[in-house]
Amino acid sequence: MAATVNFYGQPPQQAICPKGVAGLTFGFSPFKGSSQSMQNKMKMICLRKPASNKSFSKRWVNLVVSAADDFDLKLGPSPSNMIKKFYTCINEKNLKELDGYISDDCIFEDCSFLQPMQGKKEVMHFFEQLTAGMGQNVKIILEHVCDDDGFTVGVNWHLEWKTIQIPFTKGSSFYECSQKEDRLVIKKALVVTESPIKPGGIVLTLLRNVTAIFDDFPQAAEWLLKSPHVITRFCLKIYIRLLAPFVNPLLAGYIRAWNLIARLFALALNTVLHFLKKNFG
Repeated sequence: MAATVNFYGQPPQQAICPKGVAGLTFGFSPFKGSSQSMQNKMKMICLRKPASNKSFSKRWVNLVVSAADDFDLKLGPSPSNMIKKFYTCINEKNLKELDGYISDDCIFEDCSFLQPMQGKKEVMHFFEQLTAGMGQNVKIILEHVCDDDGFTVGVNWHLEWKTIQIPFTKGSSFYECSQKEDRLVIKKALVVTESPIKPGGIVLTLLRNVTAIFDDFPQAAEWLLKSPHVITRFCLKIYIRLLAPFVNPLLAGYIRAWNLIARLFALALNTVLHFLKKNFG
């Protein structure tokens, strides 16, 4: 509404009341020589709160969200968002879409394996085995996802079975991404998984003894650190020729025993969950 005020000797004038961002509208008298009290009255007349303030604010929110979406579309997906979609594909076992996030020359290094996987074919074979081993109820749950405003992303995660965290399944992954046409792909990955063996202070003692040997024999230490695969092959040959005939049967029995224990534990857990669901669910 516009307020009209007549002064003697002057034609009628109209005060314009523009809408304020905060939901209030103000009108100011443009006349010269008007008293301060008359200006205050003018402000009181024009001061009003729009009836549709809630809908007005809602329209502003929708406008800002729409502008933010357009801005994201122009910039393209961020590395952190891409990694989240990557893990979603793993949980949903969508290997076809997962293939699009792996570069042709990808190097995937998992510390649980002796050698890194190189190339899309080896990496996808790993994820085929991983998704098959996860079954229908195991999911990878992301705890923290952070990037460096560039192409490197760090992730902390753990495994859950039907929303129940599985012990000793925490891990951290680091991804180096690259731009391929209109999308981001994983160029290099490093995965570190929690060890079920907790040696504690033994690791510190072992580290102190190993570093003492390195300091006493620096040349041998330098050769060992530069050629670890030679020592690995040498130890494997000794194991195959001397220890394998005795250790392998024991190891196979140990694995069968743990498989039996795991099945019994799963059966007991399912029984307890079924009982709780039936009586308290």
